[in-house]
Amino acid sequence: MKYKNIREEELKNKVGADWFKGFDTTEIIGNIDFTVFPKQNQTFGRTPLLWAEAKTGNFDVVAMFVQLILTIGKARTFDKTMPPAFLGAFDFVKIAFLPYSSVQDIFYLNDFNWNVTPSQHDSKEFLLIKERIEATLHQNAYTYDYLADAKELEAFIKNNIANASTTSKLKIDKNNFIPIYLRWLEMVKPIIQVDWDALKKANILDSDFYLADLFVDDKDTASIDDDTSLRDSLFVVFQNQGYKIAKENLRQMFDATIGLKDKDAYTQFWKRYKRPPLKEFQDYIIERRDLLVPQDIRERKGAFFTPRKWVELSQKYITDYLGENWQDDYYIWDCAAGTGNLLAGLTNKYNIYASTLDQADVNVIHERIDHGANLLKGNVFQFDFLNDDFTPISKGGKMPEDLYKIINDEEKRKKLVVYINPPYAEASNAKTNSGTGENRTGISNATKTYDKYQKTIGTAARELFAQFLIRIYNEIPNSTIANFSTLKNLQSSNFKDFRKFFRAKLEKIFLTPANTFDNVTGNFPIGFFIYNTIEIQFFNQITADVYGTKGEFIGQKNIYSYKDEKYIIEWLRNYYDKNGDRLAYLRMVGTDMQNNRGVFIANELTDNDFKKKLFTIITSKNIIQTTIYHSVRHIFDETWLNDRDQFLYPNDGWENDKEFQNDCLTYTLFYNNIQSQYGVNHWIPFTEREVDAQAKFESHFMTDFIQGKIQAEPKETQDLFSTPSSATPPKSQQSSKALTFSPEATAVFDAGRALWKYYHTQKFPIGGYNPNASLYDIREYFQGRNDKGRMNSKSDDATYMKLISDLRNQLAILAEKIQPKVYEYGFLKA
Repeated sequence: MKYKNIREEELKNKVGADWFKGFDTTEIIGNIDFTVFPKQNQTFGRTPLLWAEAKTGNFDVVAMFVQLILTIGKARTFDKTMPPAFLGAFDFVKIAFLPYSSVQDIFYLNDFNWNVTPSQHDSKEFLLIKERIEATLHQNAYTYDYLADAKELEAFIKNNIANASTTSKLKIDKNNFIPIYLRWLEMVKPIIQVDWDALKKANILDSDFYLADLFVDDKDTASIDDDTSLRDSLFVVFQNQGYKIAKENLRQMFDATIGLKDKDAYTQFWKRYKRPPLKEFQDYIIERRDLLVPQDIRERKGAFFTPRKWVELSQKYITDYLGENWQDDYYIWDCAAGTGNLLAGLTNKYNIYASTLDQADVNVIHERIDHGANLLKGNVFQFDFLNDDFTPISKGGKMPEDLYKIINDEEKRKKLVVYINPPYAEASNAKTNSGTGENRTGISNATKTYDKYQKTIGTAARELFAQFLIRIYNEIPNSTIANFSTLKNLQSSNFKDFRKFFRAKLEKIFLTPANTFDNVTGNFPIGFFIYNTIEIQFFNQITADVYGTKGEFIGQKNIYSYKDEKYIIEWLRNYYDKNGDRLAYLRMVGTDMQNNRGVFIANELTDNDFKKKLFTIITSKNIIQTTIYHSVRHIFDETWLNDRDQFLYPNDGWENDKEFQNDCLTYTLFYNNIQSQYGVNHWIPFTEREVDAQAKFESHFMTDFIQGKIQAEPKETQDLFSTPSSATPPKSQQSSKALTFSPEATAVFDAGRALWKYYHTQKFPIGGYNPNASLYDIREYFQGRNDKGRMNSKSDDATYMKLISDLRNQLAILAEKIQPKVYEYGFLKA
């Protein structure tokens, strides 16, 4: 047995290091245990080479593959990212490989319940999959013992995994042929060498070329010539690496073969999809070619536009939730439609309704309908959802009769999906353009919906998207809500009252970067939510799927409401000290990740900081707690995904973890804004001898504290805002022993010492030497400032640049060490 007595995480790390050194095994995809990717980038993003199940001990190979298949099928991972060439399963003894294509058909079973726990090995579904794949595994699986078959295993990985290009492609069906077309427009249409304007005059559209591509057999990359009915239905066919006009009367107008500017780009695009479409959908796609609307009619300038990839993905999630035939079984109303691009890709125009605030947008949609958009003009209407009554046209209102009947029929409402991307920035009135953005001042208090629900949902009523949601929830009960918005309704403290009233069950959610939407520069997540309004459920937590800027699936994230949680500031208040001698100020704001830049340690603050009381005082009594607070707030990079994560009141585990405390102290010593020009620098972490200083330091507080000569006294709850008049360093008193530091913290001290020492060896002009220089002062000395008074980012001194780089690298390593403890002690939720 090569591996034993280790945990599963360690097993995965060892297998990655021992057998897949030349690959990237660090990426996490959903609940799949282990993935292998090539390290180099590829044209359309990296394609996975292997997805694998990992088990400790000596496990049954078939059972491991069944669990992996159930994990993939439950999450439909193959729809979110390209599937790999191989599936795998490994434990302490062995590793097995299976071509993905040999089991791909299992994922398209229509009558199979994928909503089971994959690890439940006695479930009916587990046994059914096991029975189905045992013969396949016997024929197609490759199993290697780590010890007995080491050379064979290395050869297999080298010859198969390393050279794999996935043969498993996404199958084309009636639900995805339109989203694929929209991507084709971006990736393939530009490389076709043809005069599109001339084609348009001859009534040949880009969609005809797309259909030509669809009905190619990937086995020989030729059109399906043996199917006469299909061939006769196509205006353009793809043959011999080019297109040909199939219409007899138009052939002479165009070249015999219309070529491609970039054949490799064409090949790379179609590698992702299996052509032709599934047999049962081929006639449907030909018959509904009218759904492939030309995309040259765009939204009015400045109007919000939901990116295609998120439109496609949202409709995929609705399909997963409501079923493959949902567009025929349900009614759809986009009551914040804008110019209607959220409805692109929907197929049943008789079940679709679109309303929008501006008549100009209605006119744009009608123009699109004239050019083939799959909507009915009678179902597209001007309607101010936040002000207008649900009154039918026959009674002097604006609402189509059929939609009015649906809304007022209890059973039909259960089949209504309100599918919207409403305006979700704070706004001054309902005419704010639909879209995303950073918080804006002003409140949307000029609507009837605001007047009606403000007392019920409180400050959340300032958000336009909250007004949409609350009116739908209360006035169109038992419908399904599918909407885009920020996560404020799930997490913001301003939405506490909203969450008490809005108690629809959140069934599904995915997250995307906000800056992938038009005209958005904010670094925060946008979510797509599917709510079941029939079921009543207070929101506490959900696991969301996460997608990157290119639409690639990158993992999952837990989203919490933080109901009944206490925050980190409440913990820190236990350690406020108004009587001790001030070492520095801890400036602090907010309790979430997005406010971390407003947290710092300095010996001078602005008048505004004092006025708004955005600080506490650091003394010898609370230096450990304040540096923990400071470090916890800074050791994580703020990203679009974590910016709303809240820092919480910790458990008491940190109190006995001296290594954690000293790691945080170390991090703060080398990451602060102390400047000696604003007062005595008590934060020098070295003695004069250690750094060969040319003069004596004004303060030895920090080295005395580290050596145990100054003791941090027990906590004492104090008021925050009394500022001691004295900045005299605290009097020394003997402590039991000096602080001890972890290897990672020691490496930071070593890197810092080298930097301080280099500074003190410089030849300064008379009066230019500052023996009390802080890290900030040292950086300023070497980097200088520009004409605008800002510190330069680099220095011409190569030695300094290496030393500061070394310090930053060691700080990053220390930060990584501290991070797990932050979750363990409850400062953050995982």
